[in-house]
Amino acid sequence: MNRAYVDANVILRFLTGDPPEMAEPALELFAAADAGELALIVDDIVVAEIVWVLGSFYKYPATEIGRTLQELLAHDAILVDDRSVLAEALNLFVDHNVDFADALVAARMRRRGMSDIYSFDTHFDRLPGIKRVAPGWAGQ
Repeated sequence: MNRAYVDANVILRFLTGDPPEMAEPALELFAAADAGELALIVDDIVVAEIVWVLGSFYKYPATEIGRTLQELLAHDAILVDDRSVLAEALNLFVDHNVDFADALVAARMRRRGMSDIYSFDTHFDRLPGIKRVAPGWAGQ
């Protein structure tokens, strides 16, 4: 089976149908993947870009972004480095109202058994099992 990376702009056309002239070939690509003709590799940074565009440009709510991407990433023809980490990051993003990038870092930390992160970003304070330490402050 052929394998190829797929960029965020193709996935976004597939998910949104916008613009139609780009959505049609994107739909055909995903239909070919669904038929087992090829596997599409999705990098974590591509997922982060999709989350950002769906939220900022298309104004999708976090719950819809999370559900849509969970369904997409669960498909057998979609290959990712660590499906469970991405799923956990999407859950953290939705459940704790944090940026997806922070959620992804936290999910990776938790998989590694780590809890401490140096950051000025208070979003980390919302995430269970994560302890944010501000550099230069008490507790360092």
